Parts: sequence; structure tokens; C-alpha cells
Amino acid sequence: MSVIESIRPRLAKLTEIRRDLHAHPELAFAEHRTAELIARHLEAAGIEVHRGLGKTGVVGVVRGGRSLRAIGLRADIDALPMQERNEFAHRSVHEGCMHACGHDGHATMLLGAAEALAARRDFDGTVYLIFQPAEEGEGGGLAMIEDGLFERFPMESVFGMHNWPGMPAGQFGVRSGPVMASADRFDIDLLGHGAHAAMPHLGADPVTAGAALVQAIQTIVSRTLDPIDSAVVSVTRFNAGEAYNVIPDRAQLCGTVRAFSEVVQDRVESALRRICDGVAAACDVKVTLDYRRGYPPTINSAAEAAVCAEVASELVGSVNVATDARPSMGAEDFAYFLQRKPGCYVWIGNGEGEGGCMLHNPTYDFNDDIIATGVAYWVELVRKVLAPAR
Repeated sequence: MSVIESIRPRLAKLTEIRRDLHAHPELAFAEHRTAELIARHLEAAGIEVHRGLGKTGVVGVVRGGRSLRAIGLRADIDALPMQERNEFAHRSVHEGCMHACGHDGHATMLLGAAEALAARRDFDGTVYLIFQPAEEGEGGGLAMIEDGLFERFPMESVFGMHNWPGMPAGQFGVRSGPVMASADRFDIDLLGHGAHAAMPHLGADPVTAGAALVQAIQTIVSRTLDPIDSAVVSVTRFNAGEAYNVIPDRAQLCGTVRAFSEVVQDRVESALRRICDGVAAACDVKVTLDYRRGYPPTINSAAEAAVCAEVASELVGSVNVATDARPSMGAEDFAYFLQRKPGCYVWIGNGEGEGGCMLHNPTYDFNDDIIATGVAYWVELVRKVLAPAR
């Protein structure tokens, strides 16, 4: 019997858990019900449980054999501040909060793997099951690290998995090197001198300065970076003024920067500062840049990516594993784990979705049909990495 088939008797229960989590979403660092549900299920499977890591994180410990080797498997558990538009029975019961990124499914797949690993224990070493809070912009991964994750649970490598709408259900995407981008933010405040709109010569216009900034910022990627490097610099907000006949004295631009390396992040920030200084001088306004580093790039180590690709290929066939999957300019705080440990972050296909629905969409739902495949992937990965010595 295949691993996937062996899991199917538990699939109805796992689907019930997933839909319960979907119906009761909780935001970053407030995943109290979610964390307790996870901890109870782990304890019921005879698994050692540690609560409260990174505020609301949970770590389960499953030991097999005598080896001192250990690896970590991670699933995120938080939801998004969005209003759900689905009408099915397991839609969110909380206004303005929903699982629009599939973290309910990620937690369920890791719970299913935890139960299977605890029942089988046919591996040699220790598996740390990391249920991480606050992935959605709040850095829950870093919070767990700062709370002693890798000191309390020493592991040689760590692995993550995320569902990917648009990829056929049950297929995998695995690649070495960058897989997700960094996510920096910037605010640019412009201070000029207000005036009557009919007499602009009496003021210093922050709106025209802001417009010049927006245009100049578009040259950062095309004229500052090596064409081989990838980056995105997007201005997403431009706020100024309140009246038709008044040139305001202030304006603000906001945006995001995405890149696959720290070197590119540095170059973009430097270029932004240079452009701000130049526009300030040219337009006779004061320009202040607040540039904030967010999640770093998610970079898979080569050896671990190769193992994950092998496991996925053995599970679903090599034709269903894209080892040349294009990286995404989205960001993921699993990157903090990979800054400190070798590991790999893979995508599991969630299918096309109704109407082509993607992540962070108000009509998104995790595809329950991939639960068994995700559970089997985790189990087979543990058996591969922690295979008993022969």
C-alpha cells in the first residue's frame, strides 16, 4: 500500500479539522484557539508538546530510533484580516478575518504527518513539528527563533511547504536557491511650501516633486541593477492635498521593494536615497525617506532541495515535480529559518481553484484533495532524511 493510500482512512477526520480551522481563523499572535487545538491533537497522538514559543507557537517532538540527528518541519497557522466571500458551511465565523492563504491546510497536513510519524516511528532521529504563528507580515518565525527555537530544539535542517493555486493539485514545485523574495517597505515624506493653485510660483510644490520621484523610481531596476538580477520597486500610495485650488505643503509616497538577494536590496535602497536627495534639490522641497527591511529572501540550500525533489518524485512521479519552478516575488518569513539552518521550502499544487482564485483572495479555499499528498510528503521526507544507518 502506498503512503498516500495508507493515509486515506484518516482523510475524513483531517478534512474535518481543516474546515474547523478555516471556520475559526485567528490573526497574528492571537492564534490561541488554533494553537490549543493543535496541541490537543498532538497530545492525543502521544506526542510531546511545547506551547507558547513565539507567543502562540507550538512545537511537537516525535522521536524514533537512537540517533541524535534531528530535523524540523514547519507549518504556519495564522489567518488574514480579510472579509470572506465564500458561502460554504465552513466559511469564517469571524467578520473581517479569514484563512485566505491556506495556513489551515498547512497546519492540517503537518498534524496528519505528526500522527503518522508517531504511529510508525520508522525513522532514526527526532522530528520537531513547528506550528508557527504570525507569518502574515508579523514575523512569527523570527519570534520563535528569538524565543530559543533552535537552542531548545537543535536541528540540522528545517523544511517548509506552501500550497500553490494555479499549479495542478498534488504536483510539487522545488528549486535550489531563491524561491521567494524579500519584502521591504518605504515611506517618502515631502515637505514643500503651500500656495494658491493659481499662484504656484509662490510655493514649493510637493506634488510635482512626488510625481518626479515616482517617475525616477521606475529607473532603479532598469538602469541601476544588473539586468540579470531581479527586483520590483512599486510605489503603491501617493497622498497629497485636500482641495482643488490649493497646492499642499506635504505629500507622501509609500511602496514596496522585492529582491532575491541582500546585495540587490542594498543597491535599491542606496538608489532610492540618491533619487530622493536629487529630487529634493531640483524641486526645492525637503524629502525624507524611511526605508524598512522586512522579510529576507527565502533561499533553499542545494542539498536539501535535491532531497525534497527526490522525495516528491518518488511520491507523485518526476513528471509531476517542477524542479525549474520560477521563484515568486511574494515573501515568506520561513526565510528567517533558512538564514540560520539549511533547508528547503516547496510548493504543493492546490489546483486551479474556482474562477482561477489565487492566494489572499476573498473566495479562496484550501483544496482538501491534496491533504493526503501533503501528509505523505512530510512522512516520506522524514523517512528519507532520517533513514536508519545500514
